[in-house]
Amino acid sequence: MKFTSVNVNGDKTEKRYALLMAARDSDYVKKVYGGYFEVFLAAFGEEGEKWDMFRVVDGEFPDMNELDEYDGFVVSGSPYDAYGNEVWILKLCFLLQTLDAMEKKILGICFGHQVLCRALGGKVGKAFTGWDIGLRRLTIVKDLLSPFLEHLGEAIPSSLTIIECHQDEVYEVPLGADVIAFSDKTGVEMFAIGGHILGIQGHPEYTKDILVNLIDRLLNNDCIKREFAEKAKMELEIAEPDRKCLGKICKNFLKERRLQDSSS
Repeated sequence: MKFTSVNVNGDKTEKRYALLMAARDSDYVKKVYGGYFEVFLAAFGEEGEKWDMFRVVDGEFPDMNELDEYDGFVVSGSPYDAYGNEVWILKLCFLLQTLDAMEKKILGICFGHQVLCRALGGKVGKAFTGWDIGLRRLTIVKDLLSPFLEHLGEAIPSSLTIIECHQDEVYEVPLGADVIAFSDKTGVEMFAIGGHILGIQGHPEYTKDILVNLIDRLLNNDCIKREFAEKAKMELEIAEPDRKCLGKICKNFLKERRLQDSSS
């Protein structure tokens, strides 16, 4: 089943995007936000666009004959392992390889970042240092990130703080990829290939309350220890993620807001 959000004013749609949803809605997100689809729309969507959602975790994929109708694709996070061999994950890898060959814009978030890396020839696995949950400061490789920050009207930051929630990581990026951000916890926080691939290990779309609820669920399911959970929640009380800047980076990437290369 495909879920669609149409331009609210009924005008001709200028851009069309697809969210490849690799997770199921939590009760909290459904109650507070109406589902993860609405969370992503709030973070990356703009007026005059059309967004479709395909719940790939349940085997819902876009028609291969309709891929060219989309201007970009976003792959969400997931509780599943990006290196797993579930049928839907293998099918997703094939889809991402196809989109890469078409040079379609692909933004991978958390699991999406990892599975995109895997599909294009990189290596992923369990994080050597265990869970990373909470706020993490990323060191930005400015020269490589700058194309996605054009038109922001602000200086390129040397670091950004992002919400994280993962226990897997990218070991090795695909051939031709650039690592554009790293942290003291994770070596590949962001990577890019050309102008059409962008992977982000953290969650630029998350609000702090979404993460707090997720921490509580992980604790209740004995996935993490109480001391670890309390420390992560305490950090959320005293600091803020750079959601505005991270959102602009993602939008600039998806909507091609970058200066054209003037070299011939």
